[in-house]
Parts: sequence; C-alpha cells; structure tokens
Amino acid sequence: MTVGPRRTAPVAPAVVPALPLPAAGWSTDVDAIVVGSGAAGLMTALALAEAGRRVTVVTKGALGDGSTRWAQGGLAAVLGADDDAELHLQDTLTAGAGLCDEAAVATLVTEAPAAIGLLQDLGARLDLDPHGRPALTREGGHSRDRIVHAGGDASGAEVTRTLTEALRSAGIEVLEQTVALEALRGRLGEVVGLRVARVAVDGTLTDAGDLRAHAVVLATGGYGQAYAAATSPAGTTGDGLALALRAGAEVADVEMVQFHPTVLWQGPGATGQQALISEAVRGEGAVLVDGDGRRIMPGAHPLADLAPRDVVSATIAAHLAATGADFVFLDATGLGADFLENRFPGILRACRAAGFDPATEPVPVAPGAHYTCGGVLADLDGRTGVPGLFAVGEVACTGVHGANRLASNSVTEGLVAARRCAAVVDAELPPGAPAEPARTSSFAGGAIDPAARPGVSAATSRYAGVVRTADGLAELTTTLARADRLPAGRPLDLAAVEATAVHTVATLLATAALARPESRGCHRRADAPGPRPEWQVRLAHRIDVSGHLHTRTVPLTAPRTDQKQGVA
Repeated sequence: MTVGPRRTAPVAPAVVPALPLPAAGWSTDVDAIVVGSGAAGLMTALALAEAGRRVTVVTKGALGDGSTRWAQGGLAAVLGADDDAELHLQDTLTAGAGLCDEAAVATLVTEAPAAIGLLQDLGARLDLDPHGRPALTREGGHSRDRIVHAGGDASGAEVTRTLTEALRSAGIEVLEQTVALEALRGRLGEVVGLRVARVAVDGTLTDAGDLRAHAVVLATGGYGQAYAAATSPAGTTGDGLALALRAGAEVADVEMVQFHPTVLWQGPGATGQQALISEAVRGEGAVLVDGDGRRIMPGAHPLADLAPRDVVSATIAAHLAATGADFVFLDATGLGADFLENRFPGILRACRAAGFDPATEPVPVAPGAHYTCGGVLADLDGRTGVPGLFAVGEVACTGVHGANRLASNSVTEGLVAARRCAAVVDAELPPGAPAEPARTSSFAGGAIDPAARPGVSAATSRYAGVVRTADGLAELTTTLARADRLPAGRPLDLAAVEATAVHTVATLLATAALARPESRGCHRRADAPGPRPEWQVRLAHRIDVSGHLHTRTVPLTAPRTDQKQGVA
C-alpha cells in the first residue's frame, strides 16, 4: 500500500506571557490613564478631564500619532432627511456578516449624530453643504449618504487637530514618546496602573516608572503592522492588545482583519505603510476595471463597486488568482480633474507622488491589510473582563463591526465609546489612592527578538491574507513557534516590545483563523467556502501563565425584537 505524505500538524501556539521589564525608578498616582492618542483616546481623556478627574495620556509617539489622522473617508452618522437610524443599523449588520452585537450597533447609530455635533462644538471644520449643514457622501455598504467629511479627504486629520487642541487647552498631562509596557495588577488581579518607559531616539528605553491609577483605558489602535504591508501607520503593532492579554483579558474576533480593496499598488516588494485610495472615490462614481477596461464588480454584488469591503476585496483577490495579475485598476477619470482636485486633494497628491495621475488614467490597486475588527473583548462602555482595565476604539472588540466593518463606522465608534467609557470610569472611581501593585516574580523567557519580526510579518501576509487555507495557517503557526527570543543579557527596547506584540497578534490570528472552518466577512477560507450557521459565534482567547492560548466560543446576544419600531 502506498502512503502519501503526512500533513504536518500545527505546533501548539504560545505567546510571551510577560515582558522582561526594566526596573521602575519612580512612581506617581493619577485617577486614570489613557494609552493612545487617536480619536478614542483623546476623547476619553477630554471627557475625564471635563469630569474633574486627574488623567494622564501615554502615547508611544507624538500626541495625535496613530491611525485616526490617516482616515480619509470620514465619519458615519444619520444626518440626512432621507435617512434614519434603523437603516444605518441594518447596513452595519449586513456588513458584519452575522457577528455583530445588535444592541451595541443600535447604541452606536443612535448616539453617532451627537458625536458629530460635539466635534463641531469643539471647533471641527467639517465640509458643509450650501445650507451650512455637514455635507454627506456615500461609501461601500451604505444605503444612504451619511458620511461626514472634512478637507475633502482629510477627515481624520481634522478630527485629530480638533481633539489635540482641545486636550492641550484642557491642560491634560501627556507623556509623549512613552511606551506602556505592562499592566500593574493588584492582589485580586485587578489592574492598578502601568509600567511605562520613555523611548529614546535610538529606541532604547529610559526612565522607567510606575503610573498608578484606578483605571487604565487602552486606546492603542489595531495591529495592521503584523502584516508586511498595511495602510495603518508604523506604530500599529498591537501593543495594547498584547498588554491586555498578558493582564488576563480575553481577546476576540482576531481573525477578522479587513482588507481595503483599493490600496495603491507600488510593486510586489512594497512594505510598511501603504497609500490608500478612499472608498469615497468609488462613492463618487469611480469603478474597478481589469487591464482591458472591463468592470469587475457588476454581477459580484447588487451594490457592485459599493459592495461591503470584504466582498470587493474577495472579488479582486479571485480575479487576480484567476488571471495571474498583481493588481486591478481604479478608474476615476470620469469624475474630472477639477472635481478630484477639490474633493480628494490628498489622494491626488499621494498618487501623483507615486507616478500615477487618477485624473488622466486608471491607477493600479490591490487589497491591503487595513482595519482590525477584533481586539480586547469589551462592551461599548469599554469594560473588559479585568477590573480596572478598559478598551475603546480599534483595540477593542465591542461587537459593533462583527466579521467586517462598515465603512466610516470606526472613528464614529471611537468617539461614542470614549464618552461612554469616561462616564463609567468617572462614576465608578473609588476614593483614595490606587491599590498597591502585587509583587510578581521576574520572567526569564524573554521577549521576541526584533530580528524575527520581518519573517513573522512576511508569513502573516502570505498565509493570513484575503484568502486562507488550513495548510497555510498551519505553516504560519510553525513559523511563529520558531521565532527567536531576545538574546540573554540584551535589555528590552521598543523594537523588542513591538516585535513581541506583532508575534502575539499573529499567533492569535493564525489560531483563530485555523479554528474557524468557514468563510465569513473578512475571514475567507479557500478550503471552507461559505458561512456555516453553527459558527455564528465569537471566538475568544486567553493565555495561561506559560503563554499557551485557550479558546472558547461566545454566543452572540439575542437580536432586538423592536426592529419595526425603529431604534430606541
């Protein structure tokens, strides 16, 4: 009897369970700490300061660094006369492919208009229509015009400007170029602060100390840079998610990584942050075509080029696989040069800098890692399963996005969750000083060697991209298991912190994608096409003291029964 080759079983996944921390040289007490300075973090800090709380913002780079300022499209909210919250809810649920928490979505769409109003009150210069109201446009998956924008395609930059100026005016303490290393935990496992360190120009860590607080709010963004190339900035390495996991929190939906369909193609070896061409360009009439100028989206979805992102990315990926091409084209020439100059000035500059002119020619695009729908398991108030630890924005998995984020819901969610989280923290802060951190034994396992990171990211891109297979994911877990640790005696630095976070989220991603034998939303398995009703559950993960992962399924909350009556 002839025996074929035996398939190699995936290696049991494990992550670094604790960092080898530098000793703390100082300690100070505050009411709350906010980690990250994107929209969610800035708004949380502002709201806490308004409530009279002493809050410190910790940010790995400069104030305002992060993904928010790169957001081109805008913020989704029901503001048009022909729109209502029920339509926004249904569009979000449809995009989420059966994994949304319907109650969380209902809260989001109900509170979104007030979040836009608050931004305007803080001085945001939104693009207005002739009547002085926010101008609205449409993006993929939306059934109405409900995307608020600023500066044409500079919406995120305006949100960031508005919030950073408000934060500075409020006199909130900000520790820039400071990395959050590990949560401090009390005697009962609650989070009572953070070990932080300054980041020197060369990436070494200096002036390590303990910030003690009753509440730590993570607003650190996603983990797009776990891939070799992504639209997110260099700092989105999943630090907050990895820190929360080491602090005892669960993370969920990590396999649901959204690939933006129209990332400017700049060669097969392009790495790092990639130029994005906003979905709003297709919202204004641009279309996807092949090398012969034939449209590729009609017939793939009723909304054609404005289908939800997972559908468009999967359609492009299938076209590329079938034709052997590296990219398709986005044809915006029909919009006219003047319109493109006024509506999308930033996109036009980025394309022209790369040698392409959307006003005169179709430009090459391909799907690229963009937004991470999964994160720290939390509710829309930011509560996690660990007392004292909160998570808001892209680092959190609230169930709003489900298996695929509806375009422009992200910044809106960050603002809504931030205000809600700040209200909860303010209401529940106990009097007096934070609890003393419990003593912990030193960890001898070491962080991940930064030299291993390029191999980890390359394998993640290859095996956990738009379309996945069990064999490829098993190969990824093997690569991750072989990642080298930091050499003995080498002190922890920023590169090692980020390499460890990238390894952690890649391990979670591979584990979750391998455990979900179906195709749903952002998660596409070539060897398991189509969704399976028994997998309409959330996959949540935690680690034990040795760093091994443990996965459980989380049933979705029951859907509302008041759909015909509208959103309460």
